[in-house]
Amino acid sequence: MALGNRTLRILVSVLTIPVILIVIYFGQIPFLVFAMAIGLIASYELIQLAKNKNAAAQPFTIGIITILLAINFYRSIIDFQLLIIGAVMLVLLVELFRNKGSAVINIGASLLIIFYTGLFSGTLVGIREFYNESELTYNQGGFLLISVFITIWICDSAAYFIGSAIGKHKLFPRVSPNKSWEGAVAGFIFAVITMVVLRELLLDALTLFDAVFVGIVIGTVGQIGDLIESLIKRDSGVKDSSNLIPGHGGIFDRFDSLLFVAPLIFIYISIL
Repeated sequence: MALGNRTLRILVSVLTIPVILIVIYFGQIPFLVFAMAIGLIASYELIQLAKNKNAAAQPFTIGIITILLAINFYRSIIDFQLLIIGAVMLVLLVELFRNKGSAVINIGASLLIIFYTGLFSGTLVGIREFYNESELTYNQGGFLLISVFITIWICDSAAYFIGSAIGKHKLFPRVSPNKSWEGAVAGFIFAVITMVVLRELLLDALTLFDAVFVGIVIGTVGQIGDLIESLIKRDSGVKDSSNLIPGHGGIFDRFDSLLFVAPLIFIYISIL
């Protein structure tokens, strides 16, 4: 008997979430590889979506730069500004020797993917390695990312179930006709509450203000990230970024909110 889509989603989540949390907790090379995998697979999926709009992005260039970005967040080996300048120049140079449709569209798609899925996935490594000055504080980066993952999952779940139950006012029908304001508000409230609770349980390094701020970022920007991914998929004429994960779609589908939230959290902890 074939499993229903919701049953399949739950089963895959039960099997994969503990593995993800363990990898985040231990950090170091295993998490670096995990973050690279997110960036590379999401980039590949976005390359395929871009093909539907007649854009021939540069997969090899995107892959190399995505790996370099992740490694640089792990252990700074190249000045970040030089890396970004080099990435842009490399994309332009490679396109000079290609003959695949519109150079402007190809360059635009390649740079979008590098900075969206490539750079943003690299900030996950930056968050995990932020407290790496001492073995006594190293776990704080893991606890912070675990809290972010859990909060995103609870935010998404609250938005989905409460929105399905009582949602009447469409949030952004042009992009995602099934999302409602009621669901979005529920997701926001649960995100803030979850981060405050997890701060008491796990996050000694964060103040209450920090936890509320991160919860607000997840409850707002995280949901915006989901809408932006929906915008890209709708423009490309597809329902899911891929069928890699049974019942869930692709990596880009599953980590869209995280990819949009991670850069802001990294900037916040780096500055404040």
